[in-house]
Amino acid sequence: MSKIRKTIKEEKKKEIVKVACKLFAQRGYYNTTIPDIAEELGMSVGNLYNYFSSKEELAKYIMQYSSRLLGEEIKKINEENITTKEKVYKIVRKFFEISKEQPELIEYFLRVFLSNREVFEDGCEGFLCVQEVVTELMLFLEEGARKGELRQQEFFPAFVTLMGPLGGMVFLQGENVLPKEPIEYSEELAENIWRALKA
Repeated sequence: MSKIRKTIKEEKKKEIVKVACKLFAQRGYYNTTIPDIAEELGMSVGNLYNYFSSKEELAKYIMQYSSRLLGEEIKKINEENITTKEKVYKIVRKFFEISKEQPELIEYFLRVFLSNREVFEDGCEGFLCVQEVVTELMLFLEEGARKGELRQQEFFPAFVTLMGPLGGMVFLQGENVLPKEPIEYSEELAENIWRALKA
């Protein structure tokens, strides 16, 4: 496949992901069909099957795509020569920037991935679908502890301390509860997370 064709195919996949995320989050995974997604995109069902062979494959791809996107951004922050505290602030801000630019991805994670675990069996169980994010956060936490800036602790409590509040804020925004955009809370939230994790 030529480079141009590959780029066009990847762009189309992004478009499919965006629409599928929105529909899955709004209507639920089981109430959304491939023909629904195709109709929203203005493409034929047959053409959509050229990109994804099933709804389940599409559902898993969305999680892997989201994980890769966020994982790459956390990796860039991990590679910066800054303090662990500054990294916490940058991770929080970047998460909220992504949730503003591509809200459908975070909505999908909160409303589809977490509540339809049976769909994500066979190669997507647990953290397998989000391994890029998990790997980069593991490296971040290990490095922070090695430098004596973060407390030594089990991975899961530390992971939830960092990511739980971020997902919570986006969820509250999705429920129209927050008076301001999540990013406007990023400094305060980052400070809370830092205090909870620091040595």
